[in-house]
Amino acid sequence: MKNYKNFIPLVGAKVDPVAYGVYPLSINTVDGGTVFMAEDAGETLIVAVGKDWDFNGVEFDVDGVECVAAPTTHANANVLRKLFPFTAPVRVLQKDRTVGVGDRLGIAAPGHIRVFQEYDAYPILAQQSIRELNLTQRTYEDVLDAATFAVYRDGYRKGFGADGDHLKKPEEVAMALKLGFTMITLDCSEHMHNEFESMSVAELNKRYVPNVELEKKYIGKTFDLGENVSVSFDEQSFKRMSMVYGEVLDFATSIYTTFFADGTYDADFEISIDETTTPTSPLEHFFVANELTARGVKFATIAPRFCGEFQKGVDYIGDIKQFEAELVDHAAISRYFGYKISLHSGSDKFMVFPIFGRLTKGRFHVKTAGTNWLEAMKVVAMVDPKLYREIHAFALSKFDEVTKYYHVTTDITRIPDLDTLSDKALLKLFEHNDARQLIHITYGPILSTKDAKGEYVYKDRLYRLWKLHEKQYSDLLFHHIGRHMEELYKHMRG
Repeated sequence: MKNYKNFIPLVGAKVDPVAYGVYPLSINTVDGGTVFMAEDAGETLIVAVGKDWDFNGVEFDVDGVECVAAPTTHANANVLRKLFPFTAPVRVLQKDRTVGVGDRLGIAAPGHIRVFQEYDAYPILAQQSIRELNLTQRTYEDVLDAATFAVYRDGYRKGFGADGDHLKKPEEVAMALKLGFTMITLDCSEHMHNEFESMSVAELNKRYVPNVELEKKYIGKTFDLGENVSVSFDEQSFKRMSMVYGEVLDFATSIYTTFFADGTYDADFEISIDETTTPTSPLEHFFVANELTARGVKFATIAPRFCGEFQKGVDYIGDIKQFEAELVDHAAISRYFGYKISLHSGSDKFMVFPIFGRLTKGRFHVKTAGTNWLEAMKVVAMVDPKLYREIHAFALSKFDEVTKYYHVTTDITRIPDLDTLSDKALLKLFEHNDARQLIHITYGPILSTKDAKGEYVYKDRLYRLWKLHEKQYSDLLFHHIGRHMEELYKHMRG
């Protein structure tokens, strides 16, 4: 049987690399040698011909030519990034359109790359939160390396970003930046005091901490943002938001000063104030942006908490007219200061995408993650219904345990009994909101649970299945994430 070793003497000849297990778009010459990626006995390898370039692997020779077959390790990913800069992440938030496609499994990037070859948006291929890392038992090295290998394998040279997503602590920010992540999403939720939003006037006045300088700056003032949009502050609205967001401003300023101000790290800064149950009003959005700007904080994006609900893996829940009306103001605020609006929990929010693309005038950042996991589980239902049924039952048993991590309104009693469904009908579950959310939020236990022998109950079986059916997963992602892009671009202008 032909393999990559048989291909080595034929590099440059008119032969089909695929017949030898070689990825055609991965073949590159550098410094008089050749590097490519290949499959061999179910393992993906980096093959260096003529030089080793410090790749760590099995050395061999073909017709007197020294070669190395190197596994896809972190050390070898570092060598790739040094040899081929297009495999390293870059800053992309300055581009008009950017989309984060969180890959919890490390196998989704080939499908994502196919999508972004057809659109002018730039992808954040490496995007994970600390919560996701803990639940999947992965590291930021794993996340970045998976993107690097996919980009090299498929010859994707447009550029991609890497997002340390929803980071809450300085040490988390430092870790991501030192690894080469090119975007930090600062989760400010632990510094927001939402109790002041619903507090009585008497209690608010009692607990309010005066700030004469800011009071003069805002109370009774109207700020004209152009585009027929203005914001006005009265005494009570100012007091509330200064108490809700005061600590957020201090925290974001501290992180910026520590990690971004001196330019040590070539990375973008996103401010996230969306991880809360209280929507961010346009007035509050302006206050946060205006104060951060006054403090000299430079940021590329802000993620407000929009009205309605952006639950995981399902479409928007709420008043779409209210969302549209408020987005007019949010978008005007972002243009006034010169940054982009960031839409979080963007998986499957098809109802809002055309509005979002239009009102942002084509300048936006959107984050998705869980929907990529759901498409992977759809592959399981397609090719191994028995395994899917087993995992579904396990997910039901873990539902109460995982709801502490995610805000959802899932009612598992509305999910059909799988004993009543044919194997073919299992795919319909991925059109059922409650079933989608069940599988969406139980990814942690599904991937990490071990048996009495210390062996994974599902993880290894799942990865073997996904390896065998990589093309099906890539096709599903191409169509599903492609639908996200199609809706975002539908009425876009600018």
